[in-house]
Amino acid sequence: NSFSVTEDLIRRRAEHNNCEIFSLEEVSLHQQDIERIEHLDKWCRDLKILYLQNNLIPKIENVGRLKKLEYLNLALNNIEVIEKLEGCESLKKLDLTVNFVGRLSSVESLKHNVHLRELYLVGNPCTEFQGYRQYVLACLPQLQWLDGTAVGRAERIRALQDLDDLRRRVLQQETEYLEKREKQKKKEQIKATVSKPQDLDHEDLNSNFSDEAKENRNQDSNAEYSPEQDRNLALNSHSEEQEREFWEKPCAFTPESRLEAHHYLEEKKTAKERQREPKCKVKAPRTLITAEGKVLNVNEAKLDFNLTDDEDNNCVLLDLHVYRHLDTSLLDVDVQPTYVRVTVKGKVFQLVLPAEVKPDSSTAQRSQTTGYLLLTMPKAHGEIKVKKAVLKTSHVKKSNKNAEEKPKVMIGCKRLEVDPSKTSTVDLANIVPKENCTAQRPLRFSWGLQARGAQEKPISKEFVDDPEVPPLI
Repeated sequence: NSFSVTEDLIRRRAEHNNCEIFSLEEVSLHQQDIERIEHLDKWCRDLKILYLQNNLIPKIENVGRLKKLEYLNLALNNIEVIEKLEGCESLKKLDLTVNFVGRLSSVESLKHNVHLRELYLVGNPCTEFQGYRQYVLACLPQLQWLDGTAVGRAERIRALQDLDDLRRRVLQQETEYLEKREKQKKKEQIKATVSKPQDLDHEDLNSNFSDEAKENRNQDSNAEYSPEQDRNLALNSHSEEQEREFWEKPCAFTPESRLEAHHYLEEKKTAKERQREPKCKVKAPRTLITAEGKVLNVNEAKLDFNLTDDEDNNCVLLDLHVYRHLDTSLLDVDVQPTYVRVTVKGKVFQLVLPAEVKPDSSTAQRSQTTGYLLLTMPKAHGEIKVKKAVLKTSHVKKSNKNAEEKPKVMIGCKRLEVDPSKTSTVDLANIVPKENCTAQRPLRFSWGLQARGAQEKPISKEFVDDPEVPPLI
């Protein structure tokens, strides 16, 4: 299978440039089985270095717009003509090692690349022409290196002196090569039309059994015989012989033979990958309902669940713990009178119900927080039980009792108050009116003297001053 130049391929090769291709200056696309150069002149206009070696490119194309391109590596490809490089104004180095360039006169198209300094044509049929090097040097005076060898001034002068003779000889050899090349192409076309050796009938394959395969089958005569086993053995033995014949058969080194070898290796690689892949055994469909009509409990998704019989509401509740972030479109719910089936991403969850339900009245809801699926399935028989009213009356009595006890708690003072202004006890200090309170300070007495600042009070008539009694301090 061949590959083309895709945007994804270029971006993966542009990791050093943060996967940006519009400003890419260097890209390596070697060993990618590319058969055509395309898109690079539109996506990567700033390319300076382009590696395309070891691919299956038959011709040079779609690089004329790369004005900044300095180095182009096209070694180990299927190129036969040097062309369409006139637009690469900055081209300094061109590598065409081991290609199929037989039209040596096409090298004159590189005259317009005035900055070209290095050219590699090693391994091409044109290098076998007499006067090859002198002809290239005479056609491209800007070259400084040809096939890794520096170009001397004297060598260039001699090549220019014999240019007419060199051109005549080169064109004659080129014509002979092109005639030979046309014969090779016709031969390859005839070879391609012949049926492949592996397209044989079953009888031919049976006639090519190896003695070892027959002996093994006879020794294992007690085992069950399978014609497919014999066919596989014949194919394996035949494929080994075919592979040995393919590689040992001599052939000319041409673009067609290179493509044939490449496709052969690709087919062989693909066949090995298929053999390595484990054969997927087709699972038998799981039995959900037996032939006798018995419904089975199945939990392929291995989900947790809760099945509740709600007698008060006369229904059956199924809480299925499906995945939280599972899209609801991946759930398929099927409620039947005696069982329920939920398909989660193709996996079946089936459960037999404890009582017969009404499928038409059933509902399905999902939790917005947990994502669980809740199925509410009303029973087909029975009535909804009404809750006892005793609970409500007792609740009322209890509330009334609390209402009666509440004012009793508020009567009287049974708790201590920190703020004396909020106390409920009698304040004895407020019994005496404020106007009757004396405004004088307390009197201070000393021996025979009154306190400083005190005023004399009138002495009562009943008071008798006894000199023998000492005065109060």
